[in-house]
Amino acid sequence: MPDKPTPKKKSVVKRTLQQEALLLHAKNKGKIEVISKLSVKNNRDLSLVYTPGVGAVSMAIAHDKKKRDLYTIRKNTIAVISDGSAVLGLGNIGPDAAMPVMEGKAVLFKNLANIDAFPIVLASQDPADIIATVTNLAPTFGGINLEDIAAPQCFVIEKALKTALDIPVMHDDQHGTAMVVLAGLYNALLVTGKKIGKVRIVISGAGAAGQAIAHLLYLAGAKNMLLADSQGIISRARKELTTSKKALLSFTNLTHFQGSLKEALVGADVFIGVSQPNLITRQDVRKMAPRAIVFALANPVPEITPDEAKAGGAFVVATGRSDYPNQINNALGFPGIFRGALDNNVTDITDTMLVRAAKNLAAVVKKPTAQKIIPGVFDKQVVTAVAKAIRK
Repeated sequence: MPDKPTPKKKSVVKRTLQQEALLLHAKNKGKIEVISKLSVKNNRDLSLVYTPGVGAVSMAIAHDKKKRDLYTIRKNTIAVISDGSAVLGLGNIGPDAAMPVMEGKAVLFKNLANIDAFPIVLASQDPADIIATVTNLAPTFGGINLEDIAAPQCFVIEKALKTALDIPVMHDDQHGTAMVVLAGLYNALLVTGKKIGKVRIVISGAGAAGQAIAHLLYLAGAKNMLLADSQGIISRARKELTTSKKALLSFTNLTHFQGSLKEALVGADVFIGVSQPNLITRQDVRKMAPRAIVFALANPVPEITPDEAKAGGAFVVATGRSDYPNQINNALGFPGIFRGALDNNVTDITDTMLVRAAKNLAAVVKKPTAQKIIPGVFDKQVVTAVAKAIRK
């Protein structure tokens, strides 16, 4: 008998992470949906959920506005709002392209902190338009998470909304980032035997995240900080600085240093990058102080890779990526911050609360090491620890 033909092996198609993400989103047509808490199966159900029964609920709120939190979704609902002007590391790609990111944020709010979040992208990048729109939407929500809005507009928008509204408002790119960075730094300093008030810190990136990090580190006790933007170190000698960058000089660069980022790194204890990929090299790290701390947080490509930083002698290295140890991820912050704000009736999330939150988050890691200075996003202690700090 003739030999049977050998069956052909099915070829396995290997897809990239990007290809898998596109397929996942196309299959599900987005990442979230609205699910009713109640079933409506008969006229009795209908009369309770909608008219005429719902009229009694509306009138109760009309007589006492505080009852809106008792009778509606508002108490556990966040708006995730963006104008698409500074999306991830992709730049000003507009509101339509920002929507998948805002949906993703809503998924994390629900999965990590059981908060219902609605993604809202706006067609205007004018601060006045955004302030007016969010103010008009505010009665629906228990809090406002501003996301991926470029500096300096984000400073104006957040300040105006915090003043106008009686619910918590937070630009996560600023304050969520800063809180998680501080938590990681607390443990990095612990394992290197250094003190926050004694180290020299260089921050690369003076946009929303960089400025917020500097402010929070200063409140936590940092006394010697330099910030760099694309033009070099922020100093009094520079005449073109924006108002917010000028304000940084009241507590940073007190020695009036002038020069480049690379020059500033000589003898520095800590490098924190929230800027651009491949900005520094192992040679730059070698010129830092012994037992240097390097937080290279540009994403997806960091200012320096962990391998390169370690080759330069860095003792502790962190990135914004999940495929390396010590991921400094905003998802360690915003779910717990808003969980605490909603549960504790906090209407203004302050820097003092965020410093407490950073200490609580750092304490989740019981025995920090150079390879473990920050807990993982899925550590069940994280949200509770952070939420406890957000109180009046």
